[in-house]
Amino acid sequence: MDHLAAVLFALALIHTFSAPLFARLAHASPRHAGLWHVLSEVEIAFGLWALVFMAAWALIHGQAALAEFMSSRQFTEPLFVCVTMILSATRPVLQAVTVGVNALARCIPLHPSLAVYGVLLSFVPLMGSLITEPAAMTLAALLLRQRVLTHGASPRLLYATLGVLFVNVSIGGTLTPFAAPPVLMVAHTWGWDLVYMLEHFGWRSALAVMINAVGVTWLLRHELTRLHSPAQRQLAVAPEAKPAQMAPLAPQVPWWLVAVHLVLLTGVIASAHHALLFVAVFVVFLGLAKAYPQHHDRLIVPEALQVGFFLCGLVVLGGAQAWWLQPLVAQLSDASVFWGALALTAVVDNAALTYLGSTLQGLSEPFQLALVGGAVAGGGLTVIANAPNPAGFAILKDRFPQQVLRPEALLAAAALPTLVAAMLLFWR
Repeated sequence: MDHLAAVLFALALIHTFSAPLFARLAHASPRHAGLWHVLSEVEIAFGLWALVFMAAWALIHGQAALAEFMSSRQFTEPLFVCVTMILSATRPVLQAVTVGVNALARCIPLHPSLAVYGVLLSFVPLMGSLITEPAAMTLAALLLRQRVLTHGASPRLLYATLGVLFVNVSIGGTLTPFAAPPVLMVAHTWGWDLVYMLEHFGWRSALAVMINAVGVTWLLRHELTRLHSPAQRQLAVAPEAKPAQMAPLAPQVPWWLVAVHLVLLTGVIASAHHALLFVAVFVVFLGLAKAYPQHHDRLIVPEALQVGFFLCGLVVLGGAQAWWLQPLVAQLSDASVFWGALALTAVVDNAALTYLGSTLQGLSEPFQLALVGGAVAGGGLTVIANAPNPAGFAILKDRFPQQVLRPEALLAAAALPTLVAAMLLFWR
């Protein structure tokens, strides 16, 4: 079954890179357009091939063996990402973050649209070290979609933004030991606490995030100012606010309801390792959303479920790759493991990669730092490289041509931000 899992994993990767082809087939074959459109969804790929793997397992070993295998998989993280996405995307939470973004943007002596864009690609990803990376990705993607990535945005702007967003979220959660999935996998085993993370990753990651955000803002400054339309000027918080600044969505959400949502989000984050607890908090949120529909927009449940399906597929197929990944990682030297991990995380979820490393005995501290550093630095190269990436694209995909992500374009857009992160995390 190990070899079958490897073959199906490769097919899932090919499927991911073939999404534009399926989108073109949807237009060329109207009779089966619905099927081709579903297959063009990046979030479908790994879940679909994981179902094939499960069916093959049941046929070969029986249903009881399949049930035993599935019970050995850990699906808490996909469920946590789903719940975090839905709760973070609510109007009360967005209003609170928008106020913070506006306040920071006013302090930056740039054109308002440039200031807001820079804050969304720097401050919000760094918030991931406190509110977890999935929540930071959801908030950043939603606010970028609302404020910057309009339907008139060019592919250059779309892919450059997505590349920097993915990289910055991946490294922005490494200031603490509990927010980034690849760090979370090893922090307890290797004894990495808050002080250790701040000393070995904190300032490096924060500096890389700032360099990437400033660089892409400067590179795209002309298009960003051109997208500043009269309609967007109406998003101001108050009459005296600058016209391009973002504003809380109307009607205003009462402060007490915003506070309750932030408490619920904190409860979900605090119980991230205990599915029953954060699902219980989520049920309370659903009741609150039903009680006050006037202060809630449509919940992004379909998008969250698609992302969850993707991540569950990655857990099933990615978790079955240890037979070749673990020996490969164990052979690398302290220096080569960094670049090897960076390259491997483009095709294997970085949390899965660091988890495999945590099972190895007798690793030196430089080896440990290189493994995690490479894994988080490469977390923006593909949509499967980091668990929150599918959530970001699910929110932004309607801004892309034919709602399809071109993996080669994302890889090119993320290359330079990845190099910046790699240089700062590699040289010690």
